[in-house]
Amino acid sequence: MAAKEGKAETGDKKSKNGADGPKKETRLGLEVSKSTNFSDWYSQVLTKGEMIEYYDVSGCYILRPWAFAIWEEMQRFLDKEIKKTGVKNCYFPMFVSQSALEKEKAHIEDFAPEVAWVTHSGQSKMAEPIAIRPTSETIMYPAYAKWIKSHRDLPIKLNQWNNVVRWEFKHPQPFIRNREFLWQEGHSAFATKAEAEEEVLKILDIYARVYEDLLAIPVVKGRKTEKEKFAGGDYTTTVEAFVPDSGRGIQGATSHHLGQNFSKMFDITFEDAKTLEKSYVYQNSWGLSTRPIGAMVMIHGDEKGLVLPPRVADAQVVIVPCGINAKMTDEQKKSLFDGCSTIETTLQESSIRVECDLRDNYSPGWKFNHWELKGVPLRIDVGPRDLAKEEVVAVRRDTGEKVTLPLSNLADKIKGLLDEIHASLLSKAKEKLESHKKLVDSWEEFTNALDEKNIMLAPFCGAEACEDIIKKESAQEEVAGAKGPSMGAKSLCIPFEQPAGITGKMCIHPKCGQLAKFYTLFGRSY
Repeated sequence: MAAKEGKAETGDKKSKNGADGPKKETRLGLEVSKSTNFSDWYSQVLTKGEMIEYYDVSGCYILRPWAFAIWEEMQRFLDKEIKKTGVKNCYFPMFVSQSALEKEKAHIEDFAPEVAWVTHSGQSKMAEPIAIRPTSETIMYPAYAKWIKSHRDLPIKLNQWNNVVRWEFKHPQPFIRNREFLWQEGHSAFATKAEAEEEVLKILDIYARVYEDLLAIPVVKGRKTEKEKFAGGDYTTTVEAFVPDSGRGIQGATSHHLGQNFSKMFDITFEDAKTLEKSYVYQNSWGLSTRPIGAMVMIHGDEKGLVLPPRVADAQVVIVPCGINAKMTDEQKKSLFDGCSTIETTLQESSIRVECDLRDNYSPGWKFNHWELKGVPLRIDVGPRDLAKEEVVAVRRDTGEKVTLPLSNLADKIKGLLDEIHASLLSKAKEKLESHKKLVDSWEEFTNALDEKNIMLAPFCGAEACEDIIKKESAQEEVAGAKGPSMGAKSLCIPFEQPAGITGKMCIHPKCGQLAKFYTLFGRSY
C-alpha cells in the first residue's frame, strides 16, 4: 500500500512545515479519493483530520489529541474488563540485556531483525548493548521466577500499558505499521494448562468486544497457523478485521498460549499442592495496540474524511450556531450563543461528550466541513428560530440524515441516535466483510477471488511449506488498479466457526496432494 521506505520518508517531509519539502497545503477538504487512491487518502485523512502529525524519524508519529482520545476510550474499556478477570497493572523497564533477550532462541529469532539496540552512552561504547523491548517476555519472566515458589503464588496475572519498538524494514504506515507504538501486554502464569487455556479465550472475547462494541468493526475469531503463530508459544488466537477498500485483512489483536516453553527456559516453577514436586507453570501473553485506530479510519472513513464511531469519539456531538447575519444585533447573537451553551451543559450533564463551536471567525458552512472532516458522529445546528420553537436540527455524520429534535429530553434522544449510528456502522461493515469473504474449493477460485479484493475460506492441510507455496504462487505481477506487484495470500487465521463439509477435501493448492485438515482464512494483509 505504501511506497518503498525511501519514498515513505519523502512523503513524511511533504507533510511537515520544513524546508525539505513542498509548502504545506492549507486547503480544508481532502484532495484525493478513497476509491481511487486509497494510500494517499489514508495519509490525508489522518493529517487533515488532526489525528497525527508526521515526525522526522520515519515510522514514528505524533498522536494528536483527536487520536489519543480514541486510545484513551479503548484503554478505559479494556482496563476495566481485564481487571474483572483478576488482572493487575504494573510496569517493567523498557530495556533488556542482550543475554536475557537471547536466552529464548526461538523467540528472539522471530524478533531479531526488528530489535533496536542502544550501543553508546554519549561517546562511550557500552560494554554490552542494551535492547529496547520489542515485547516483554524476556524482561518480565526472570522476575516471575523469583516471585513464584508455591501454588499459593498462582495464578499471577499482570498487564502493563507501555510502548514497544520494532525497527522493522517494511513500509511504515501510521497506526498500522509503526516502529514505536503504544499497546498493552498481559502476561499470566497458572498451575494448570486448563486454567491458562480458559484465559486465552476469555481475553480474546474482550478484544473482540473492543472492536465490535467500541469501534463498530466486525472481526473473525480464530487460531493462527503454525507458520503465523507467536514464536516460542504453543498456539496463538487472534481477531482478524477486513478493509474492503484495499482488500486486505488486518490482524486485530492476539492472545497466545505459551505452554511451558518460557517457564522451562526461565525456570519458573512452583511446588505442586498434590504431588509436592516442582512443576513448571503454564503461561499466556496477550496484547492489543493502537493499530485498531488505523483499521477504524480505513473501514469507516469516506470521501469527506473521518467517520468516528460514537463510543470512542472525543466529541460525540458538536453544536454549531447558525442563522447569524449582518442584521443580527450583539444581544441577539449573545442570546443564540447562550442557548447553544445551555444545550452543551445539558448534554454534558448526561455524560455526552460534546463541543460547542462558538468561534466567530468562521462561517457555519466552514464549521460544517471542518467537523465533517474530523468525523464527529452528530452535529447539532441551532439557529434563533430553532430556539424560539424549542427544537434543534441533528445531522448524522454517517448518513447525512437530518432530524429535528425537541429540546425536551434532548439528551435521551441524542443517546438513542448515537446508538443507532454505532449499530448502522457495524451493520454496514459486517455486510462488506461477509460479501468479501468467499468460500472456495479450487485454486482458480482462490486466485480470482484474491485479485477481486476478497479474503478466502479455503481447505488447507496446515503445512508450513505448503503455506509458503500458496503465498508465492498467488502473488501477481500486475493487478488492475495496483501500483506494482501485488503480494500473495497468507493465512489470516483458522476460524473457530468452520464451514461444514471439510471431510475428504484436498488442500487448496493443487500441487499439495494432501487432505485438508480445516478451512483457513487466506488473504492479502497489512
